[in-house]
Amino acid sequence: MAVFLTDAWFEEVDTLARDAGELNLPPALANMVINVKVSDGNGDVEAHFANGLLHKGLNPNATTTLLLDRDVLQSIVTDFDTNEIMGAFMSGKIRVEGDMSQLMALQTARPSDEQKQLFKRIRDVTQMA
Repeated sequence: MAVFLTDAWFEEVDTLARDAGELNLPPALANMVINVKVSDGNGDVEAHFANGLLHKGLNPNATTTLLLDRDVLQSIVTDFDTNEIMGAFMSGKIRVEGDMSQLMALQTARPSDEQKQLFKRIRDVTQMA
């Protein structure tokens, strides 16, 4: 198991993604590029969502940045429960900088079966810090 958001975790996610092959993402997820800034007691982490996955580092093509804590991000990555995500946004646990249009498109997007299987594998190898 790899601790969430460490270099080892990002490497494990990359390996799992390569092994998973085509994720058959819906267009809203396939075309989404969003930067993520996580700040908590374990240190700041910068990442981005692209191609249906979380990748290390910021993406210069992203027009939207999410500011959130480690627990909320882990829930998004491992569960992708849109109701929980919207609840976190409405309660201020997720703040947004930049273009909100990508986030609005996510309201109706549902992960593919392949992406759900990959999320399960990611959850199985993820350890919280």
